[in-house]
Amino acid sequence: MSGAFGLVRPLLHALPGETAHALTLAMLRTGLVPRAPAPDPALARTVCGLRFPTPVGLAAGFDKDALAPRALFRLGFGFVEVGTLTPRPQPGNPRPRLFRLTADRAVINRMGFNNAGHEAAARRLDAVRAAGPLPGPLGLNIGANKDSDDRIADYCAGVRRFAALADYLTVNISSPNTPGLRGLQSAAAFAELVDRVLDTRAGLAQRPPVFVKVAPDLTEADMDAIAAQAIDAGVDGLIAGNTTVSRPAGLGAAEAGETGGLSGRPLFDLATATLAGLCARLDGAVPVIGVGGIDSPATARAKLDAGAALVQLYTGLVFEGPGLVSEINRGLSAPTAA
Repeated sequence: MSGAFGLVRPLLHALPGETAHALTLAMLRTGLVPRAPAPDPALARTVCGLRFPTPVGLAAGFDKDALAPRALFRLGFGFVEVGTLTPRPQPGNPRPRLFRLTADRAVINRMGFNNAGHEAAARRLDAVRAAGPLPGPLGLNIGANKDSDDRIADYCAGVRRFAALADYLTVNISSPNTPGLRGLQSAAAFAELVDRVLDTRAGLAQRPPVFVKVAPDLTEADMDAIAAQAIDAGVDGLIAGNTTVSRPAGLGAAEAGETGGLSGRPLFDLATATLAGLCARLDGAVPVIGVGGIDSPATARAKLDAGAALVQLYTGLVFEGPGLVSEINRGLSAPTAA
């Protein structure tokens, strides 16, 4: 944990989770964010034709409305993913809906895709792009409105709206907090989703890579079907995974019984097993971004060793602070023991 964050964390953690998060974003938006040291050039890699200065990225959910993408790059991330964004604004689920499990280094959320919608984010992203190049790829995570009659149409709308503003797009079908959304991971629904999304992209002048974000709670049969269809349909990449609806044994925090998706340290083993299972089935045909439980250089390296082309984190920042990004970059640059 960085020294400065060690002083600030008790103040932030004394606030409700959403209040602390909003305050953090407001501080980032001031632009007074110290720039992290440049990562080792040896960490750079190319995935889906995009150059990533480091394989360590920010997962969706931190900056839902694209309020501070440029400031987030200053923390040392090699790429930043904003969203999830839905066509129409929606408030999400009732509060309270975000719970810190401090003893477990975990978070439970049931946010429900709260965001200000496509148009508000697009205006901000137009301004971001107009201000000049970003140091790494900017991803846009797109979702469906809770009350949509055709959720796949919502994803296609996201592709059309953001194809010219995103370096890559993520189709998020893995949130447990929108009823029925994970049903799009079933074989028939997944096939229809991917076909319609990729057909939409094919008709556009700008065609960024499309990743699909899947849950860590997949069965072996789910992984078989998703891997096969991702290859057959030409999906550019997968992201594994999102939060889990399971509750690993040994959680000690009183909030562990709250409804919602669990993220953070207790998710690491499950998410990494799902990542490894997908990578084994894909056998290099489709790259996978590994997410879930990364809070140290060792956990980031373990994801890469399991087959991830890139990694993302979010909850680790809640407990370790912004210095975690540079710590992981340094750790990945260090030679591994023989």
